[in-house]
Amino acid sequence: MEASSFIFSKNNKTPNTGQFTWSSPSNIALVKYWGKKENQIPENPSISFTLDACKTTTTLRFTEKEHDDSFSFDMIFEGKKNQDFKPKIETFFKRIEAYLPFLRNYHFTIETENTFPHSSGIASSASGMSALALCLMSIEKEINPAITPEYFNQKASFLARLGSGSACRSIEGDLIVWGKHANIEGSSNLYAVKYPYQVHDNFKKYHDTILLVDKGEKQVSSTVGHNLMHNHPFAQQRFTQAEENMTKLIDVLKTGDLKTFIEIIESEALTLHAMMMTSMPYFILMKPNTLEIINAIWAFRKKTGLHISFTLDAGANVHVLYPEKEAADCIEFIKNELVAYCQNGHYICDRIGFGAKLRNN
Repeated sequence: MEASSFIFSKNNKTPNTGQFTWSSPSNIALVKYWGKKENQIPENPSISFTLDACKTTTTLRFTEKEHDDSFSFDMIFEGKKNQDFKPKIETFFKRIEAYLPFLRNYHFTIETENTFPHSSGIASSASGMSALALCLMSIEKEINPAITPEYFNQKASFLARLGSGSACRSIEGDLIVWGKHANIEGSSNLYAVKYPYQVHDNFKKYHDTILLVDKGEKQVSSTVGHNLMHNHPFAQQRFTQAEENMTKLIDVLKTGDLKTFIEIIESEALTLHAMMMTSMPYFILMKPNTLEIINAIWAFRKKTGLHISFTLDAGANVHVLYPEKEAADCIEFIKNELVAYCQNGHYICDRIGFGAKLRNN
């Protein structure tokens, strides 16, 4: 499907007023997206677990305006007006106006809140932008009820990508692929798709405990980090590595090979941070306690033979991953040995989720 397929087709009169509420989850990439082309196109494919507990709920209220000369919206975050997010929303509206030309017809009130603390260091752009995209698609669905659920999800993912790349992976669950890959049918650079092949029971109900090592604002934004890949000396090798790891995962996910799964996802996490440390300018987002946790996980895995592992986003916090059948032992280890490395002892217990949900208003 091409971008032109998502151009808005107005069949009926736009509503005068209304509101929609969507709850959309965050996600954690297993093969990482780091580096993008123009228009939020990824340099390499990625695959992620959709999360369940870490999510954003957004209510979008809309009222028709007399004049459609500019975008008009108020942003309310966790009950308070917030100006900080307005430039990002303005940029998002500009990017998607060709696909939703009714945006200037309305004044919007965007009310949003996260289930996780705003200062927790969990990236909220994926859940936030996907929730907003879904609310906007609900307006389109009201105007054109004939659009199919498949088209609705594809276009919501397409729009979310233009707000935040990883947001396109938060529309559905539980394993989501974004980026064209020769061996994954239906994969696209324009939107994310559900992983289409067999997945072993070992990877069902997988757990993700998020250890909040550093709840402060990142020293370097993800946008800046992505842009530093343009002239990175190891960029092409990295993109090739991601392609190869995606291919390897197809067999791993089918056979339930937890050992190789761990090797791939931990290598991906460390490579992500290696790219940051070897860019120009270079930067380090891991903290000393990040490394303490990683070493403790390695030692515990060697001692017990359990399939506990880690991955990292572009920050200091550690996502501790483990299968359902080993959950009790892994949680005990996390509480007894790893929580001590968290800022104020804070951590979040999460697991695989199955995508966004429309709420009744």
